[in-house]
Amino acid sequence: MIFAAGKGTRLKPLTDVIPKALVPVDDVPLIQRVMQKIIDSGATRIVVNIHHHARQMENYISLLRLKFPTVEIQVSDESEKLLDTGGGIKRARTLFSDTASTPVLIHNCDILSNVNLAELYSCHKGDATLLVSQRETQRYLCFDDDMRLVGWTNIATGEVKGKKTNRLYAFSGIHIMSQQLMQRMDCYPDIFPIMDFYLRECSTADIHGYLKTDLRLLDVGKTDTLEKATEFLCKR
Repeated sequence: MIFAAGKGTRLKPLTDVIPKALVPVDDVPLIQRVMQKIIDSGATRIVVNIHHHARQMENYISLLRLKFPTVEIQVSDESEKLLDTGGGIKRARTLFSDTASTPVLIHNCDILSNVNLAELYSCHKGDATLLVSQRETQRYLCFDDDMRLVGWTNIATGEVKGKKTNRLYAFSGIHIMSQQLMQRMDCYPDIFPIMDFYLRECSTADIHGYLKTDLRLLDVGKTDTLEKATEFLCKR
């Protein structure tokens, strides 16, 4: 699943006229770059959620279906109401693989990285696998000695959810979730963040971190990083 429904407010004024997912990096829209990477890793079915400038997204996805004819590309339409990351997955559940045992790889549309998605997918275990790194940020996920998720902290404000440990890693926006874990979303509201879901469920679900020590990642969600994106692609 590719998260492409966001309003892209940090990329204004570009996103006043086009959705964030269609912002080009070296003349190729972000969603196409992410989709190509996912397809190269072996995916044959991809779900894209849409909201902001939804009709533009639908038109471009039609072109992507022609470009990738062997891949089934489904749209999860949130044009009436933006559902956040957790609600977006909950809405899209019926569009995932008919085989309930097939885990779902989830990728933000504005993330560029050097991660081998096929390798990450093959290392998935338990209920969810979150790609993390030692990147400097203010907000960290907390893991125990077995790399199981136990909490979250904002080191700038001191806020803690769950347990704080010495194993603090930054989330990448790339993760894998079992469809069995998704069933727990039935009792959640229509709109909720995926990280709140993980933190609420981690005490009883097997949610692991996958630490990539050499991760190179660029969040192309704001104008200053957009300017660095072409250079980043050359160095990957």
